[in-house]
Amino acid sequence: MASPFSGALQLTDLDDFIGPSQDCIKPIKVEKKAGSGVAKIHIEDDGSYVQVSQDGGTRKLERAKISLNDCLACSGCITSAESVLITQQSHEELRKVLRANKVSRGPSSQKLVVVSVSPQSVASLAARFQLNPTDTARKLTSFFKKLGVHFVFDTAFSRNFSLIESQHEFLQRFRSRTNGGQALPLLTSACPGWICYAEKTHSHVLPHLSTARSPQQVMGVLVKDFFAQQQHLPPDQLYHVTVMPCYDKKLEASRPDFFNQEFQTRDVDCVITTGEVFKLLEEEGVSFPDLELAPLDVLSNCASTEEPTSHEGGGSGGYLEHVFRYAARELFGIHVAEVTYKPLRNKDFQEVTLERDGQVLLHFAVAYGFRNIQNLVQKLKRGRCPYHYVEVMACPSGCLNGGGQLRASDAQGRELLHQVEQLYTSVRTQLPEEAPGVLELYEHWLQGQGSDRASRLLHTQYHTVERAGSSFNIKW
Repeated sequence: MASPFSGALQLTDLDDFIGPSQDCIKPIKVEKKAGSGVAKIHIEDDGSYVQVSQDGGTRKLERAKISLNDCLACSGCITSAESVLITQQSHEELRKVLRANKVSRGPSSQKLVVVSVSPQSVASLAARFQLNPTDTARKLTSFFKKLGVHFVFDTAFSRNFSLIESQHEFLQRFRSRTNGGQALPLLTSACPGWICYAEKTHSHVLPHLSTARSPQQVMGVLVKDFFAQQQHLPPDQLYHVTVMPCYDKKLEASRPDFFNQEFQTRDVDCVITTGEVFKLLEEEGVSFPDLELAPLDVLSNCASTEEPTSHEGGGSGGYLEHVFRYAARELFGIHVAEVTYKPLRNKDFQEVTLERDGQVLLHFAVAYGFRNIQNLVQKLKRGRCPYHYVEVMACPSGCLNGGGQLRASDAQGRELLHQVEQLYTSVRTQLPEEAPGVLELYEHWLQGQGSDRASRLLHTQYHTVERAGSSFNIKW
């Protein structure tokens, strides 16, 4: 079975496709009882294990369970255990919560179910059903609410915060680069496949990663913090689902950094992919084109509900273009009307430069796909990376081509991707700082831009995953 995860996760190690039993290093606590000697283990007909001691006593042994947290903390495989990973993050989990709500005895025992939908997923569904993105988003809202979902949001709103924080972070690093400040180039961190790869194999890259949270995780705190307050509910009373173009987002949602210890709840409880939404439609017997139109919900009273919005700069969030334009204006007083890309080895590795009087002021790049990521990492390692900022995504062609998107036959794959790109760019764009409701939330919810609260809720950190020794790691 082809792995649904990104190439960066699949190719973390050359032997990454070996079975999880060989490369999984989760420690198991073994309880030793006084006086216990040699014991035998029997395998029952149902597959369970029973330990038989010398005196004839029996004890059923627990199966070792591997969670998403275990995989994130492990230096071994990821993709070979995808069936384990996806069990906790699937549309079946959403179904369970919705079923539980229907049989619960009152509002106090129900979960308030919130679904946040990515623009990339909307574009993929729009291409499949030959609809425009606005109608697709509204029909998707109608579908989820028929299932029992209470609110449906657009993650383009949370992406405004991620872009703004990325802009400010780059300026801070660029200005302090000559005074022994933080490392350049600054590398985007919205792609969890890329982050997982960097943490497990290239710790020298971590100081270069942007600490700005991805749109998914910004939406997580918006829902579980701001929106929960608006609803007068504790965070653990909300069940938050995101619809994403990428399986790797399931790993991101499971990071310990995005877990609320006080209320024992995650910022994002469940991630389902575009393909899983399509499967849910099929299983429910719903004709998507025949669904009614329902407006998207909004987190802030100042935001518009009329139609989905997006940002300029391509299908992966537009990080390079927004940071480039902002830096050109704030650092050098130059207004950039159009960003011009220069392709290098392939279409997934391109450069953008800002020049004045023959001098290069800014040198940015996009690096999509594992091959280009490897080249970038090696340049960093050798100290030969010429860039100030790089937009990095694990999937070739970026997020619109994520592993969770709807697929066509091999012959029609490029044509479908082209359609998805056209639909994605047809959505009305806006500058993040001009999006209705954003500045109001910065002022009233986050206590101002650059505040300690904004730093805590809109930023994160990364961790080196040390490689553990194991007899199974011997290369013959």
